[in-house]
Amino acid sequence: MQNLATNIGFERVTASSAAAVVAQGARDVTKSMTKKLIRQTTLAVLVLPLVGALSGCTKTAPTPPPPPIVQVMDLTATNVPVGTEFIGQLDSPQNVEVRARVEAFVDKVLFTEGTEVKEGDPLFKLDDRPYQEKLAAANGGLAEAKAALNKYEKDVARLKPLAEKRAVPQQDLDNAVASVDVGKASVLSAQARVESAALDLTYCDVRAPISGLIGAKQVSIGELVGKALPTLLATMSTLDPIWFYCNVGEAQYLRADSESRRTGKTMADLPLTLILANGSAHPDKGKFVFIDRAVDIKTGTLRVRAEFPNPARVLRPGMFARIKVDAGIRPDSILVPERAVTELQGKNFVWVIGSDNKAAQRSVKVGDQVGEGLLILEGLKAGERIVVEGLQKVREGAPVQPMTAAQMAEAATAQAAQQAEAKPAKEGEAKHGKE
Repeated sequence: MQNLATNIGFERVTASSAAAVVAQGARDVTKSMTKKLIRQTTLAVLVLPLVGALSGCTKTAPTPPPPPIVQVMDLTATNVPVGTEFIGQLDSPQNVEVRARVEAFVDKVLFTEGTEVKEGDPLFKLDDRPYQEKLAAANGGLAEAKAALNKYEKDVARLKPLAEKRAVPQQDLDNAVASVDVGKASVLSAQARVESAALDLTYCDVRAPISGLIGAKQVSIGELVGKALPTLLATMSTLDPIWFYCNVGEAQYLRADSESRRTGKTMADLPLTLILANGSAHPDKGKFVFIDRAVDIKTGTLRVRAEFPNPARVLRPGMFARIKVDAGIRPDSILVPERAVTELQGKNFVWVIGSDNKAAQRSVKVGDQVGEGLLILEGLKAGERIVVEGLQKVREGAPVQPMTAAQMAEAATAQAAQQAEAKPAKEGEAKHGKE
């Protein structure tokens, strides 16, 4: 019995021990599974973003934008009229200021302001009564001098035979001869005073010194003129021909000279066209008549004068105008729109489109402006294509979609037509939706 009890107790201990072992093993398994689950969760958290990133990389790349549309033109060689323009001012060949030469009051104004007068026509009448009195006094002095001279000559004629007979002292004859010389000098002085008084009297009758257009009167009737200084009465100008003055830069002068030599002419032979302030051209051609001897070191320009016929007296001194110098024709020249040329740091560039429709910037040498275009001296040739609109869209070596002006106009017309067709359809759908 005791052994049985002992065995039973042992079995109980063994059973409890086994249960403990089983429980410990379960706990160990649970702990191991928990750690494994944590590791798997952590790995999933780390792998999922990477998988998302890798899946994003496999998406299709966005379609690049189409090449920009630019307007181009094909270059052609043409005969270009060569010339240049200068800005200047008109002036009269002869501007004469009519001034009072004597001090007097203005009695009459004998001309109409702003009209043509002939040389010698009366302009003003000054009060000449004081000068008539001076002339009369001078004539009286001349008569006295002549009378005194006559007396001295008679004294000499009377004393000369008496002195030869020693009837009178020789000194009396010598004094009489000296008196004759003094009398002659007095006559000359008196004659000069007469001529001076007569000249002053003529100055009271103011006449036109030249033929030309007279301006406004600068004095009025009753006004004192000529006191201390010659008073300006009016100004006259000759108008036919008229002169044009301008200042020409060194580079412009040399260019015009080289172009004239290319055609076998001199600058004096180049025909000139006068363009007035309203844009109209003077009907008569002009020519250069004077080029200054030296360049002004302050401005770097030459003073040049041209002459134009002015039979209608339309051109007046002081008008601003410009002249076009016709230097002939330059054959096989390239002319491009001014907007196609860009300037950077003193150099000029254009965008050239190659056969592969890729753009390339090219340096060019620009000449004179011809109308709305620029003459290209170097850098371009006939047959090439250049960009004239859309310069801001062009990049070096980048492709473009070139279209001529006619093609762009056709595209714009087609687009407008499509929009016009689509508009009624949209309006109908909107109306149907409201109903």
